[in-house]
Amino acid sequence: MAVLRVENLKKTFPSVRRFFGPNRAAHTAVDDISFTVAEAEILGLLGPNGAGKTTTVQMLLSTMQPTSGNIFYFDQDFTTHRSEILGSVGFASTYAKLPERLTVRSNLRMYGRLYGLSSRHIEQRIDHCLTFFGMQQRADTEVGVLSAGETTRVVLAKAFLANPKIVILDEPTASLDPEVAQDVRHFVLRQRQEFGTSFLITSHNMTEVSQLCDRVLILKNGRIIDDSTPAQLAHRIGNTRVVLEIEHGLDAAITYTQQQELPYSVTSNTLEITVNEQAIAQLLTSLSRSNVEYCQISIEKPTLEDYFLHLLRTSSGVL
Repeated sequence: MAVLRVENLKKTFPSVRRFFGPNRAAHTAVDDISFTVAEAEILGLLGPNGAGKTTTVQMLLSTMQPTSGNIFYFDQDFTTHRSEILGSVGFASTYAKLPERLTVRSNLRMYGRLYGLSSRHIEQRIDHCLTFFGMQQRADTEVGVLSAGETTRVVLAKAFLANPKIVILDEPTASLDPEVAQDVRHFVLRQRQEFGTSFLITSHNMTEVSQLCDRVLILKNGRIIDDSTPAQLAHRIGNTRVVLEIEHGLDAAITYTQQQELPYSVTSNTLEITVNEQAIAQLLTSLSRSNVEYCQISIEKPTLEDYFLHLLRTSSGVL
């Protein structure tokens, strides 16, 4: 069963006439997208700024109404079962705001009641979540005096308060220290393993997406232009970086690289060459014939970040 099913979702903002300043033309932010999230699946939603990620998330949370299309959670129509569905949907965002004059515990109690949890269950879940996210000592502190990283931890605790069936995470670790961010990733994987929780994650951290996501949707100009695993997306690039620490023959290596019109860079005696993976053996053989001697070599395959950077550079965005 699909935990989340999106069918032909579209959001168009109408044109706006202004008395002062230029008029705003109609704009389609999300353009007829369809996808599913399976039980216990972690799905990434990536794309450049303005691709439609935030608008999609807002429609999935019912904070923005779609122009057309349908959203189903647990095979129930989101339009007609909104309240009961949202009780099983968690959400956390680095950019989310909490009532600043309430303490951390008061904030979580309020959200626990909104989720319909009993008083006893609320306190148990608050203690569990705050302990995991390292915020137990700050439970009685007003949110307004917390650091950005501490606030993000509270927002994450809120997202998991009701043991949701699916959690939508919008840049969940953007303001966290690397060690804490890694703990959050481990927590996500444990929730999936122990409770079968599904996740939809937006992030600009390509390493994070590669570690967590089973599958990634690529949005550009409001449309889904790719849907695959992180490894398969990275493989679309086709080029590999060969890094050589050269002991003898650096000039000859550079000359050969230039003759083959291969992208390269030089730092001291280290030469980095970008080449198709299938051509690596030929490259090394040719360098050896040119009397190039190297003491160290590393072969760096394309990453999801390479794919994403290539996406930003291409006008069509299709690889």
